[in-house]
Amino acid sequence: MQKYLFLFSFALLAFACGTGSSKGSREGERVLTVTIEPQRYFLDRIVGNAFAINTLVPVGTSPETYEPAPSVMVNMGKSEIYFMVGDLGFERAWSQRLAENNPEVLIVNCSDGVERMEGHEHHHDEGDAHHHHHHDGMDPHVWSSPKAVKLFTRNMLEAVVNADPGNEEIYRENYRQLLGTIERTDSTIQTLLDNAKGRSFIIYHPALGYFARDYGLSQLSIEFEGKNPSPSQIKELVDIARAEKVNTIFVQMGFDKKNAEVIAQEINGEIFVIDPLAYEWDEELIRIASILSREPVKK
Repeated sequence: MQKYLFLFSFALLAFACGTGSSKGSREGERVLTVTIEPQRYFLDRIVGNAFAINTLVPVGTSPETYEPAPSVMVNMGKSEIYFMVGDLGFERAWSQRLAENNPEVLIVNCSDGVERMEGHEHHHDEGDAHHHHHHDGMDPHVWSSPKAVKLFTRNMLEAVVNADPGNEEIYRENYRQLLGTIERTDSTIQTLLDNAKGRSFIIYHPALGYFARDYGLSQLSIEFEGKNPSPSQIKELVDIARAEKVNTIFVQMGFDKKNAEVIAQEINGEIFVIDPLAYEWDEELIRIASILSREPVKK
């Protein structure tokens, strides 16, 4: 019995020491590292079983507040390539330290060439503008846009081909199939949103700016400059929401719903928990579009 308890305890310890998600690596297997789970979704479809893929930011953790432990730097040295999103909070300083400590690891900015948005979009319409900053610099959430993801994943493909040219034909064929998935996702979202009654939505943390831009929507964020809003800021948001007849409020998984509940009561809105960091990238974006296209419940 003690033997089994020891083995069970050892297994738990080994699991707890992990630094994110992966599909499992074996001794001698080639390793790639990504920042977030949607990147792993893309890379899985490009490389198949040719590499093990580690996700740096653990599931359920915000990549914008995540601080990698020093031990993670050591583990990163085992990767051939680190695929950074591009503008997430820790990535700039992290990639610089990684390059200094592990110069053999190739660092790829997946957002290179993607048309970026300023990181302050709160709300706008043709006649007026209400801008609330939520990021310094550029909005990093490019993966919420299927259109941007085409180039985002192309950057991943080219890095993998350069690392393993012997399997180039396989990777390019896999990428063509991934492009088909991306295009079908885009088409499905567009069809759903063509029927959407409202063109605006509220979200706690403004992570769907590129999604909103692509499909002619307006994103209204509860969070103000990365912080909880003041009562006056909530009132301003409620006034805008009433004027635009907003009824959808998104709260990302793991975020506090209190402010969203206050706003929902004021505007007779519905709250939906979403996960823009989900591995099932296509399913989650389609689910978000389905919510926006629904017939609102009358209260």
